[in-house]
Amino acid sequence: MSNQSDKEIQEEPLLNEGEINEAEAEAEAVENEFDLLQAELAALKDKYARVHADFDNIKKRLEREKYTAVEYSNERFAKDMIPVMDALQMALTSTATVTDPQEHLDKLNEGIELTLKQFTTSLEKHGITMVAHDEPFDPNIHNAVQAVDSDTVESGQIVQTFQTGYKYKNRPLREAMVIVAN
Repeated sequence: MSNQSDKEIQEEPLLNEGEINEAEAEAEAVENEFDLLQAELAALKDKYARVHADFDNIKKRLEREKYTAVEYSNERFAKDMIPVMDALQMALTSTATVTDPQEHLDKLNEGIELTLKQFTTSLEKHGITMVAHDEPFDPNIHNAVQAVDSDTVESGQIVQTFQTGYKYKNRPLREAMVIVAN
């Protein structure tokens, strides 16, 4: 039997030279394509690593900028308050040389009015406004501390304001303390 299998093996047709060259060329082409794919994969991995690093850097920079913005968010407001402080200090020093009590009182009154106007203007510049005294009662911005009978004001309307309220844009900072008509 072994003779016959050797004979059968010999009888199988061998690949001719052209087929061998074609198989070698195909193997070389597959190997070249594999090498190209390996190079492309390495390039994509490198590109991914760089994009990921850029993303992390941008994320860190935005965090720093956010922190800085929050940390210094009141800087403009503080700068606008400095002239108000200057006006108050000037009011105190300007009255030191006045000897007439009435003139002293008049100068103080004038200085306080001008400073209050400057202060109100600075607050409004930053979106802080007073709750109007002539508005109808609104429980969102008013705190009724007392109710009284009134012949001049309709029921539910504000008769008197004890303490001025303030809003930051549309959000109340402090409710106005008011007396409301029954």
